[in-house]
Amino acid sequence: MKAADIRSKFLRFFESKGHTIVRSSSLVPANDPTLLFTNSGMVQFKDVFLGTDPRPYSRATSAQRSVRAGGKHNDLENVGYTARHHTFFEMLGNFSFGDYFKRDAIHYAWELLTQVYALPADKLWVTVYHEDDEAYAIWANEVGVPAERIIRIGDNKGARYASDNFWQMADTGPCGPCSEIFYDHGPEIWGGPPGSPDEDGDRYIEIWNLVFMQFNRDAQGNMTPLPKQCVDTGMGLERVAAVLQHVHSNYEIDLFQTLIKAAGRETGVSDLGNNSLKVIADHIRACSFLIVDGVIPGNEGRGYVLRRIVRRAIRHGYKLGRRGAFFHRLVGDLVAEMGTAYPELAEARTRVTDILRQEEERFFETIENGMEILDATIGALEAGRPPAVAGADATPAPLVLSGDIAFKLHDTYGFPLDLTADVCRERGIVVDEVAFDAAMTRQRQQARAAGKFKMASALEYNGAKTSFLGYDAIVADDARIVALYADGTAVERIVAGQDAVIVLDHTPFYAESGGQVGDQGVLSTDLARFAVTDTLKVQADVVGHHGMLEQGELARGDVVHATVDGVRRARTARNHSATHLMHKALRDVLGGHVQQKGSLVDADKTRFDFAHHSPLSAEEIRRIEELVNAEVLANAPAVIRSMAYDDAVKSGAMALFGEKYGDEVRVLDLGSSRELCGGTHVSRTGDIGLFKVLAETGVAAGIRRIEAITGDNSVRFVQGLDQRLGAAAAALKVPPAEVTQRILQQQEQLRALEKELGQLKSKVASSQGDDLLAQVVDVSGVQVLAAQLDGADPKVLRESVDRLKDKLKHAAIVLGTVTDGRVSLVAGVTADASKQVKAGDLVNFVAQQVGGKGGGRPDLAQAGGTDAAALPAALAAVPGWIEALLA
Repeated sequence: MKAADIRSKFLRFFESKGHTIVRSSSLVPANDPTLLFTNSGMVQFKDVFLGTDPRPYSRATSAQRSVRAGGKHNDLENVGYTARHHTFFEMLGNFSFGDYFKRDAIHYAWELLTQVYALPADKLWVTVYHEDDEAYAIWANEVGVPAERIIRIGDNKGARYASDNFWQMADTGPCGPCSEIFYDHGPEIWGGPPGSPDEDGDRYIEIWNLVFMQFNRDAQGNMTPLPKQCVDTGMGLERVAAVLQHVHSNYEIDLFQTLIKAAGRETGVSDLGNNSLKVIADHIRACSFLIVDGVIPGNEGRGYVLRRIVRRAIRHGYKLGRRGAFFHRLVGDLVAEMGTAYPELAEARTRVTDILRQEEERFFETIENGMEILDATIGALEAGRPPAVAGADATPAPLVLSGDIAFKLHDTYGFPLDLTADVCRERGIVVDEVAFDAAMTRQRQQARAAGKFKMASALEYNGAKTSFLGYDAIVADDARIVALYADGTAVERIVAGQDAVIVLDHTPFYAESGGQVGDQGVLSTDLARFAVTDTLKVQADVVGHHGMLEQGELARGDVVHATVDGVRRARTARNHSATHLMHKALRDVLGGHVQQKGSLVDADKTRFDFAHHSPLSAEEIRRIEELVNAEVLANAPAVIRSMAYDDAVKSGAMALFGEKYGDEVRVLDLGSSRELCGGTHVSRTGDIGLFKVLAETGVAAGIRRIEAITGDNSVRFVQGLDQRLGAAAAALKVPPAEVTQRILQQQEQLRALEKELGQLKSKVASSQGDDLLAQVVDVSGVQVLAAQLDGADPKVLRESVDRLKDKLKHAAIVLGTVTDGRVSLVAGVTADASKQVKAGDLVNFVAQQVGGKGGGRPDLAQAGGTDAAALPAALAAVPGWIEALLA
């Protein structure tokens, strides 16, 4: 059974059991700062389990793409060395949100494995938490698993519930026992059943974990039964495929064999069992899907993890003899294998290929030098290893690679530490990571910034969700305070001068989301005034009004008058609507590969990041402005509809990067643009006013940023330009329409004057050069001239040195000049004298005495310095230096 069939059968089986098939979420978790990447199927349902994100279904099933290659969940170092570790994998899962529980979850699992997948029942073993008599009884009495194949797993970490078979979402919150299903590969494979001393062997392999969330753990460790018990399961597609395809390693399944063959084709390796091919095949999946989900190689956070994976793949290709870009050529093979299940991969094929190729080319520029240094260092270590003593029992201490060398490889050649450690591990050498970290601290490097992802503090709120009125109004007269927070703690009352967060039962204030900033405004009563400086989400559907109470008192239960800053909201809405039109115009002008990679919309501007391979030309920017302003002039009405996500996407609506969408989505038609968006917008395109691009820059490889303004901001900007143009015209004494022509004329006149000045300087320097011949001294047969040439520039110095070399023949010359307090030096040595004196050595001798350095060819070299006062003494010392050199 092929991997694609296994995936399909899983989803269709649970669909037949009343589950809604939910698409895989992005590898970048939406609105979740606690995770670097999506690492399991339950991540997208976290708020559902917590009860803060109601869904129209109580049963779900998914095939979730997952990555474990950074932060807490990091399998990167094991990839290529074990049979079942991957950076990227697919997690098949079924979920119940207060619907069925242990009995149905266990029966569903058994039916799927033994009837749909037709696995032999006698090959399956199960584990349960040692206190979970209910699950044990279901397995034994209802399913019929023999007692000897049901293993109770106890607490092995010194505390109750500290067991591999007791699962928790975090230190506090939903948790419960789990039941794992194992497949027995047979006695010919070493290893013991789970819970035994030999459980780490490869005979018994876990293929499915059924988690029964039935408690809520508080900060004191107390367990309270959940009002709604839930089920969360996870089965690795690659693991179950290995079982169903009768192979022992995940890398032997059909999906990986296709990619391994492609890796062999691109590296010229025919041995498909080569571990480096496995690494490359694994990494092309992780890299491609990360790029699909908007991650770009970079020097921090998620981008740095992606860069590490790409460079690890390149290093393994280099190890196989590949000396040029090859990795990006595997994207097409991956699309052929997984593009049907994940259409977004097929759609992004060109962009993924381009980004990987650029990253490869960048790294291949330095990898050879870096590998030479690493190989030479390791070779020297191995050469110095003491010989083994026959009969000695003691294991020799491992060889250690200097942390300074590891840091140099990182800092100069772009070798991440784990890549260096990977190479060393293959040759039995460890890296001094303590010294490496010390070097990183000294240099204040931030490349390993993935550790910045930390648990975000959250306000504890258990009330009803907030009704948002802001699409239709910016004022609410009867909003009731349902929660108050001061210093992160729930309080009953606040007084004047206190900073606080207020939750209302309904509000016109928009909470920051989708790149649009939160509203500002006022919450007031007859006696109190609370200035709202920001509006943020406390939970998915709960709005927090952040600010300070300027006067009076407010208490939970009070009714307030909520007023949004209307001018700021209108400006923000204009910029947000313009962003949609600009996105459409960018795709029309640049191509369909353009995709949003982030945005910031506030009252001042819109800032939009998008995927594109090169800077925009002035003509492209002009065309984008024309298209957007044409939409503005058409004054088309904004049309907003709610519909199912899949229907929206089928209708052509754009889904934006980094956004979390529910099953029901808000679709905005604005002019020719159609996008999913929950933000606030203008009523008609004409409300946007003048659209003007301010800047276009690059922010990362393959990512551009454009900033633009609208409405009254644009009017003020154009008025400012007009004012400056008028001032320039007055200074040039021409009408504004003739400013460009007059500037070009003056530039031409300036060039002519500069040319004339250069010629005069040359004549003066030539005259001075002839005068300098009187200063030549003979040092052991070499004509030496070291002199200062006033009023010259580096070009004149070079010309003077060349003329003097022609006249002096067997000579060494160094001339210096001072311009604006800085020293310029040029040294020249005739061809026959350069065997005795090198121009680079000569110029460096002088430069070091004037606070500089330089170099060049044996016959001509340049340098600079900062200590002008030291120049005469430095030049006077040249004859003595040459005399010592020749002696």
